[in-house]
Amino acid sequence: MDFATFLIQCLNAVQYGLLLFLVASGLTLIFGIMGVINIAHGSFYMVGAYMAFALSPVVARFGGGFFTMLVVGLMLAVAFGYLLEWLFFSYLYEREHLQQVLMTYGLILVFEELRSILLGDDVHGVAPPPALSGSIPLGDVMTYPVYRLFISAVCVLVALGMYLVIARTRLGMRVRAGASNREMVQALGINIRLLYRIVFAAGVALAALAGMIASPVSSVYPGMGGQVLIICFVVVVIGGIGSVRGAMLAALLVGLVDTFGKVFFPQAAGVLVYVLMAAILLWRPEGLFKAA
Repeated sequence: MDFATFLIQCLNAVQYGLLLFLVASGLTLIFGIMGVINIAHGSFYMVGAYMAFALSPVVARFGGGFFTMLVVGLMLAVAFGYLLEWLFFSYLYEREHLQQVLMTYGLILVFEELRSILLGDDVHGVAPPPALSGSIPLGDVMTYPVYRLFISAVCVLVALGMYLVIARTRLGMRVRAGASNREMVQALGINIRLLYRIVFAAGVALAALAGMIASPVSSVYPGMGGQVLIICFVVVVIGGIGSVRGAMLAALLVGLVDTFGKVFFPQAAGVLVYVLMAAILLWRPEGLFKAA
């Protein structure tokens, strides 16, 4: 493997890992802070991808482009998450995990059926914006798509924004307090229900954003949410339930292992990520980081 090929694989691994982080960070917030096992989280990734496909021609009709579609899609995702938490998830906080799993599995079936009715079962594509459709040269004969670099840049900016909000703002302080002792937070007069609603809406928006920006490189197809959900649970478990920085490190590790595993060990690539999870859990059963 020459240097240019190695560099391309490294960029692919980082881009894949950062995209996983976007989805897994929302999952770890909902799971670690709200205490809800949400197996429907992958469906939000699918919803984001299908929103990119459905909104692109509508936005173009009014003179907008890809970035306008992202803004509109994010606003719709936040509103959808807020409404979904109020209608369904707000009743799950004191329930057993089995009830949470059953209800969120039911939501998966509902989302898949609605997707089939509204948009069909075909595979769709979303065109990247013209400004990001080119490639940059790497070496003498190899190039790398600019849009993949854009995905990585968006994920890094979102990660920095999440860190600033959680670590440096009053909202983040309340989120951390609600995760550690919700009864004390309620006793201080903070509306914990509203706080959880905001956290859930943010988690949905993160997963939907990942689906929207990934749609030009991964296509839009039925069942795509289920595939990403499994690997995101692996990321959450490796990083530590409730830890956003753990989700970041775990997602990058998974991206590297998955990408280079397919290059060097293609026959065993499907199990290498789970071997990584097993090894880390044997070393640190609580994951890389505690909730923060």
